[in-house]
Order: sequence, then C-alpha cells, then structure tokens
Amino acid sequence: MRKRFNEPSETIGLPPGTPIYTGEREAEKVRIRLFEYDESRFQERELDGPKECFPFPEDEIVRWLNVDGIHKPEIVQRIAERLHLHSLTVEDIVSIHQHPKVEEFESYIYVVLKMLYLNESDGEVISEQVSIILGQRFVLSFQERQGDVFDSIRNRIRFGKGRIRLKGADYLAYCLIDTIVDHYFTILERMGEDIEKLEEQLLDEPSKETLQGIWRSKREIMFIRRCIWPLREVISGFQRLESALVEESTGLFLRDANDHIIQIIDTVESFRDSLSGMLDTYLSIVSNKMNEVMKVLTIIATIFIPLTFIAGIYGMNFKFMPELEWSFGYYAALIAMAIVAVGMLFYFFRKKWL
Repeated sequence: MRKRFNEPSETIGLPPGTPIYTGEREAEKVRIRLFEYDESRFQERELDGPKECFPFPEDEIVRWLNVDGIHKPEIVQRIAERLHLHSLTVEDIVSIHQHPKVEEFESYIYVVLKMLYLNESDGEVISEQVSIILGQRFVLSFQERQGDVFDSIRNRIRFGKGRIRLKGADYLAYCLIDTIVDHYFTILERMGEDIEKLEEQLLDEPSKETLQGIWRSKREIMFIRRCIWPLREVISGFQRLESALVEESTGLFLRDANDHIIQIIDTVESFRDSLSGMLDTYLSIVSNKMNEVMKVLTIIATIFIPLTFIAGIYGMNFKFMPELEWSFGYYAALIAMAIVAVGMLFYFFRKKWL
C-alpha cells in the first residue's frame, strides 16, 4: 500500500524521541544481516538479534548492518543504545512518514530516502522509507520490509568487484544512496512506456479508459515528484557537510549522484507537462467530437425547419385554401419540400459547413 507523507495521529502529543512505528504491522520476522569486509577479507552473517554483532571492534574493517523490518521499535532501540544514537534519530527511523533529509550529529550522519517500487499488477508506485546511518567505519540501513535494490552492492562486496572494498564506510553509504537513485530511472522508464501507450490511444481512439489512464499516470508522477524533489537538497547537503566521516574523494561521487537527481527531476517534470498536455488534448478531442455531433444535429434541424413550415401551412385545412382541391397538391408539396432540402444541402456544401 502506498505511503503518504503525513504524520499519523498516534504520534500526536507524545514526548520527542518516542519510538512509535507508524506503518502497517508486519507479521514477518525482522531480518538482520551483517557484512564485514576490507580489501582482502569478507564475511556475511545473518543474526538472531543485535547483541550478536556488538560491540564493533575498533579495527579497519568496514561493517554494514542491514535491518529488514522496523515494526519492532525495541530492536531499533537496542541497536541505537549500542551505538549511542540520538533518540530523535530512533523516532525518525520507525516513523515511516519522514521526508527525505540529511542530518549531522556528533558521531554520525543520518540520511532518510524513499525507495520506490512499481506494482506489476496495477502499475502503482509504492514507496518504502530507507534510513541510512554513516558512522566511523560502519553503516546502518533500516528498511520497512525484506526486499530491496541493494543486491548489486552485496554482490560487489561478496566478489570484490569495483572499488567498494577498497573504500571506507562513506563510499558504502554513497553506493546505497546512488543505487536507490538509479532505481528511479527504472521506474521512470516504465512510466515513460505507459505514457507513450496512452499517447497512441489518445491519437487513435480516445475513451474513458484513456482518461483514467492519464489521471492515474499523472497521480503517480506527482507522487514520484514528491519523493524525488527533496533529494536534491539531501545530496547537496551531504556534499556540504564538513564531516571527518566523508572523505573528499567521496564528494566527487556524490556530485555525480546529484547530477542523476537533476536528470530525474527534469524527466519527471517532462512527464508531468506531457500528461497535462495529453489531458488538454483529450478534452479538446472530446469537445470537437461533441461539436461535430451538434453540427450535424443543427444542420438536420435547420433543413427540417422550412419543411415543417410548409407541412404546417398545408396542414391547417382552412375551407377556402386554394390548393386544397388540387389533384396533384400532395405531390407538389412533397416536391417543394425536396427542392428546399436539396437547395439547403447544396448551400451548406458550398459554404463548406458539411
């Protein structure tokens, strides 16, 4: 189900920093995975609870703790206590209605993003909140449920591909952000295909289904826009942080991610304008069809006005009407009506009204 950016009523009136899960209750088990690696070593473990991985030893190994499922705030609270995370951070992690943002604390950087999926059955865009915490030699990521777009990163860590195992935790955090951003291109590509199909339907034979498709796509694009637009400030804010946790070399990669965000925003705005134009075109086509129908009905009514007048005159049946005794009067009236009708049609054709 789609997640909206409005704070639910159950959090109103609570003290700041109270961890209350604001999403739908999930029945699945919370999954905790720990990746530990450096240039020459790698280890992946699935943990039964946070106590199995803490405390982190002070060494040069990068650790990525990924938590799938935040419907149990006590687990998030336990992890936060181990790493001395602020209570407001814990509250934001389990409150899934946060806007994308970046916050710098004394010992870590907190980033909130929206990970998007496309529902294959009805084409609806679904949003999932992802919280990323960058600390000294570690990264925490919290997701609402199992399943994400990070498999490529996990494989790069497992098989030592690319530069990820040569870099620090800040580069891992960048990779997570960049992968979420790049997945937006996949969503927009599918949206673009749907919009092209709607354009073909609009030009061939628009129907009520076409109008519904335009409104549905417009609604999805507006939802994506609300998810993506704040990301420009998130990436820019990440770049501007003068934190020892972010190396200068990682800032160059963040600049590339910012370029991707700008491209995505431009694409979203283009789709938005295109759908608005399609909606105007649909209304114009429907209006033109209505005008054509009214034009035909008006011409038919105009032709029958003089015929009705002639029939009305000779339908009065006054005693002294001169034509009442004509043996060919009925046929003469019909011929006169036919001549009037043909003459009016000829006039309409000459005026190019038909």
